[in-house]
Amino acid sequence: MTAVLVIAARDDWPTDRVVKALTDGGAEVFRMDTAEFPQDLTLAGRIDARRGWSGGLASPLRAVDLASVTAVYYRAPNAFAFPPTMSEPERRFAAAQARSGLGGIITALDCRWVSHPAAMSRAEYKPLQLATARACGLTIPATLITNSPDAVRAFAGEMRGAIICKPVASPVLIEDDQLKTVYTRRIQAADMGDLRGIDTTAHLFQAWVDKAHEVRLTVVGDRLLAAEVHAGSDTAHTDWRADYASLTYQVTEVPKDVAQGVRRYMDSLELRFAAMDFIVGPDGPWTFLEANPCGQWDWIEHATGLPITQAIADELRGVSS
Repeated sequence: MTAVLVIAARDDWPTDRVVKALTDGGAEVFRMDTAEFPQDLTLAGRIDARRGWSGGLASPLRAVDLASVTAVYYRAPNAFAFPPTMSEPERRFAAAQARSGLGGIITALDCRWVSHPAAMSRAEYKPLQLATARACGLTIPATLITNSPDAVRAFAGEMRGAIICKPVASPVLIEDDQLKTVYTRRIQAADMGDLRGIDTTAHLFQAWVDKAHEVRLTVVGDRLLAAEVHAGSDTAHTDWRADYASLTYQVTEVPKDVAQGVRRYMDSLELRFAAMDFIVGPDGPWTFLEANPCGQWDWIEHATGLPITQAIADELRGVSS
């Protein structure tokens, strides 16, 4: 019997929806979190001259034959968990062995991936996202990544209008045991007089793009599921993530030229899933901002009815849309 391997955090409830859609469609599912290895998940993999990786994975309740896996859904699992009696050097050593052993065998599986972790890891880099989008025919904003205050001043002087600053990587950090988010910030003229702190790390600056609204485009395989995101406050107009309560949504269509560029983008980075953000200008042009290969989608499905869960399940089962 064939099986779909789902690798995600145990408490990730959007993944729960995908598993239900898979099982409702008749698929056999083996779900695991890498945090279960090695204490609650057993690996026994074998390869030889006659055939590729065989053997299996087993939890206290279920098991799966590696040779039966036809698709893998990979979505931000937790770190490996080791016995508390191990020292910190032992944990680091064991984690490296687990990553190369368990991770190595799983990533060697020749099957459908949504998406392969190697492709996802590479596609997380915003500089690569922008370069790929540009090469694929998508419009991008003028962008500077720097730790030089002088470069920021020169960039601002070249732009006809305002500029914004936002994180190059994840905007989330933990400080004083609190989860904090760094949102996009519009740079004012008064800010240019004191740019202390720019030299401490890389910062991303972009030309401000006038917007009628934004679009969250969820790409699953060949399916493009797009929703307009309308800001109901000045805060959300700068960064809609900063004021979710003010947002309204509307299902929309993707212009043909944008759809072609998006599909070239996905093929170029070997992705089968991405959550893409676009600005739609007052006159209608779409400007690419970023594409998260492991982006959130459940809230947009809830708000719009877009069938994202089913699209992921169909992609994993190899069902055409």
